[in-house]
Amino acid sequence: MPRQLLFLPGPVSVAQPVTEALARPLIDHRGPEFAELLTRITEALRPLFGTRNDVIVLGSSGTGALETAVANTLFPGDLVLSCGVGFFGDRFATIAQNYGCEVERLETPLGSALDLQALADRLRKDARHQIAAVLLTHNETSTGVTNDMAALAPVLRSHGALTLVDSISGIGASEFRMDEWGYDVAVTASQKAFAAPPGVSMIALSDRAWERSSKVRAPRFYFDLAAARNAARLGQMPWTPPISILFALDEALRRYHAEGAHNAYARHARYAAAVRAALERLGFTIFSQSGAHSPTVVAATPPAEVDVPDFLQRLRNEYGIVLSGGQGSLARKIVRFGTMGDVGERDILAALATIELALLQMGIAVEPGTGCAAAIEAFGGRVTSGVA
Repeated sequence: MPRQLLFLPGPVSVAQPVTEALARPLIDHRGPEFAELLTRITEALRPLFGTRNDVIVLGSSGTGALETAVANTLFPGDLVLSCGVGFFGDRFATIAQNYGCEVERLETPLGSALDLQALADRLRKDARHQIAAVLLTHNETSTGVTNDMAALAPVLRSHGALTLVDSISGIGASEFRMDEWGYDVAVTASQKAFAAPPGVSMIALSDRAWERSSKVRAPRFYFDLAAARNAARLGQMPWTPPISILFALDEALRRYHAEGAHNAYARHARYAAAVRAALERLGFTIFSQSGAHSPTVVAATPPAEVDVPDFLQRLRNEYGIVLSGGQGSLARKIVRFGTMGDVGERDILAALATIELALLQMGIAVEPGTGCAAAIEAFGGRVTSGVA
């Protein structure tokens, strides 16, 4: 199959050393080599979560970690306030419903971040503290929206409900200070900002979340966090782990820390700003509202004449440039351009030039070079080849 450049919300392009790590000979998952591997990975993750507590590694996708969060901290019948801002926030709420929680949804218009005042007003009305938990999305890839987790934190702390955060596409791409901001549960996954293959997720709990978890008796087996933590203390995972994926994640985290977290945060933000500038110059409308733009996914509505499925198929089949369409109610309406993975400014410019070509082939009036010019301006005239 011809090489494709992935500009997806995940999975993402993976660097060659990370891919090569997948081919390493397997090791005993109950032996000392695996214990060293697991310890190295969890210690590399801890500062990115912003926690002093254990980071538990799971053999699952990010959705598995979301289910783990619910199954281990929420009681059937709990009143849960879902503060979703898109498709994946709705999924988190559905998981809670499936575990018997009573879910109330705080609605937010698609493309907007969670309204801090609306959240404060709803929590203030809960004078009897019936709301047991709040579900939050750090970064919503379906709409290209990010929430200001630092700004939301004081309002949530003042109420005291347990806070569960989907940061699957947030941690690693932007700052997250779990302990300092007072969040109770946070999850992420390998195939996003860490630029590793999919198949591993991670979860961290606050002290009070661990205490609550010890009392919750919701049915669970594979996703039992007590079993996972007990195994981790022995340098193991409770069930057969995805060893090859962990080899790749270990190498990806080594590369990530060599670049430096704050440089990675700046890189994602810089790429997203350049893509937004270019798409706007080409007649697209950025779907996320000002002040809510995600650093990892740019969602945009193309010119009215553009048939989105045909446009995406043309990019993929003729040029090997892979973008995403919309999900749910946004299907066939928006395109999503991911900025995560082993890609650099030159790759971004190549994708944008290809978008211009595709638009011209579809009969859309664009001035060749304008999108790339806008991106180069956003890059400050300095274009690099890729991730360090």
